[in-house]
Amino acid sequence: MAYNAILYQIENTILTITLNRPEHMNAFTVEMANELIDAVNCASEDDEVRAIVVTGAGKAFCAGMDLGSQGNVFGLNEALQPSLRDMQTKLDDPDIIAGVRDTGGRLTLAIYDCKKPIIAAIHGAAVGIGATMTCAMDIRLVSENARVGFVFNKIGITPEACSTWFLPRIVSMGTALEWVYSGDLILAEELKARGFANSIEPKESLLEKAYALAKRIAQHSPVSIALTRQMMYRNAAQDHPLAAHQIDSLAIFYASQGSGREGVKAFLEKREPEYVEKASQDMPPFYPWWED
Repeated sequence: MAYNAILYQIENTILTITLNRPEHMNAFTVEMANELIDAVNCASEDDEVRAIVVTGAGKAFCAGMDLGSQGNVFGLNEALQPSLRDMQTKLDDPDIIAGVRDTGGRLTLAIYDCKKPIIAAIHGAAVGIGATMTCAMDIRLVSENARVGFVFNKIGITPEACSTWFLPRIVSMGTALEWVYSGDLILAEELKARGFANSIEPKESLLEKAYALAKRIAQHSPVSIALTRQMMYRNAAQDHPLAAHQIDSLAIFYASQGSGREGVKAFLEKREPEYVEKASQDMPPFYPWWED
């Protein structure tokens, strides 16, 4: 797929996805959504990619949905009358995909299923979908000038991009409700204090920090990282730790015979491990367990 609204660049096993509409503060469009979904899906199966950094070109991360388009600005088909049953039984129907499904939600579901860790490097404005897409990413670094806003109620709509699932898992429910109800722009200090951001960085060194973190992750086994990512998200959503124990047991059982064997050997021999397993083809037989 050729990309017009984003840049896709791999260097030293780290993929940088750049939202690339700087003249519009990287405002989100249906085209950008489809390109991001494709990029995340491709990176998930690309063994050249060990970690992903997402950032924005120019002075903003993403100023939200581009509200200047004609007709339904979210690209939805107002001739349809979808029901909950349609969403449950026809989710992959082309008309539902194109005319009903929230594009931000399609993106965050692709991020959720991705095998590779994703770091958001947020500078300037990250508003609306610019905020909610990062909720599905694993680590958020913000610049000193970052301003994040869940502004949906301010314009008469509701939160999207599965953010009602992700955001309360990152911050407390009270914080999530405060931010969404008010629609206020949240500054870097509060983002860090309330657990949304891992760290605050000077704008000029934000990407450098993100790449350093991505490099530390990329040196590990791609199979164990892919498993760990899905285990953390999916096990944490279970209603009893027994479900986590079941998956943990299978993961350790198979990892101990593959990358774990090399990792232990390297530790005992006081050298760096050399992992040869690939996330594209060497995942253990119980993966993906949530589809069974």
